[in-house]
Amino acid sequence: MITFPLLSTIIIVPLIGAIIAFLIKGDEANVSKNLRELAIWTSLVVLVISIIILLQFDLNSQNFQFIEKKTILSKFDISYHLGVDSVSLIFILLTTTLFPICFLYSKLSIKFRTREFVIAMLALEALTLGVFCSLDIVLFYIFFESLLIPMFLIIGIWGGKNRIFSSFKFFLYTLAGSVFFLISIIFMAYTSNTTSIPQLDNYYFDVYLQKWLWFGMFLSFAIKVPMWPFHTWLPDAHVEAPTIGSMILAGVLLKVGAFAFLRISLPILPEASIYFSSFIMTLSAIAVVYTSIVAFAQTDIKKLIAYSSVAHMGYVTAGIFSISKIG
Repeated sequence: MITFPLLSTIIIVPLIGAIIAFLIKGDEANVSKNLRELAIWTSLVVLVISIIILLQFDLNSQNFQFIEKKTILSKFDISYHLGVDSVSLIFILLTTTLFPICFLYSKLSIKFRTREFVIAMLALEALTLGVFCSLDIVLFYIFFESLLIPMFLIIGIWGGKNRIFSSFKFFLYTLAGSVFFLISIIFMAYTSNTTSIPQLDNYYFDVYLQKWLWFGMFLSFAIKVPMWPFHTWLPDAHVEAPTIGSMILAGVLLKVGAFAFLRISLPILPEASIYFSSFIMTLSAIAVVYTSIVAFAQTDIKKLIAYSSVAHMGYVTAGIFSISKIG
């Protein structure tokens, strides 16, 4: 049994890779080749670590495992707190499997600014894994919103002809939602005197307060999913993003919003989640039907994937807010 801090390692390794990528010097042709190899090998190391986590994971336990905690601000119990359960483990494996494939494909598709691309992608991988490992709501928020920066750069630099418009639309949409999420976090920390997600799971918030906190978080999560009618940034981002950016968007980033509902909204605010479940089910049903019909009308395959992704995530959010094991 390995007692090494595996979760910190899985986040730090891509960041170390990004720093090495920044420091690599030499003529352009060799540097480009070395950067690609560095990215592939770094992502493969992260994949191996995630497999070690899987092999050591106790599937019979419902508790968080591989816990790492270091207090940063004792007054509100704000801490560097990591851990995984069976749900987050699935997302970690999805992320660590997808990134090596993206780096392999980048040999064919990324022809300029290879250094910047590798740094942005490795930073994106680290931040995504941070979201799935976080057990402190402030730490979760930092990782959750920091994802915007490398994705904004990937769309804005290596995207299509309307990449600037699409990248800013993506950035501003998701940033607007994050403000309400931050306000909700501040209220929760002030009321409960803790930001630990496991402790917040066991803290009872007044039903009236739960509804306001839930709605504040909903705006941020719904934009990230994205749910109808907050989905309009996705077709533009998908079309203008490089193919690798589209792979990451559809494969991982859309799942971050759904994961946030599972990690935060349902366990911490259960009564509000039940209260708003019919509202979510209605939006999900509209998304499934409407965006599927819109997808049929598309001639651009990226836009087709974007609209079909919204429909697929409609099934996901409907399943989550059915509040049942079958869902």
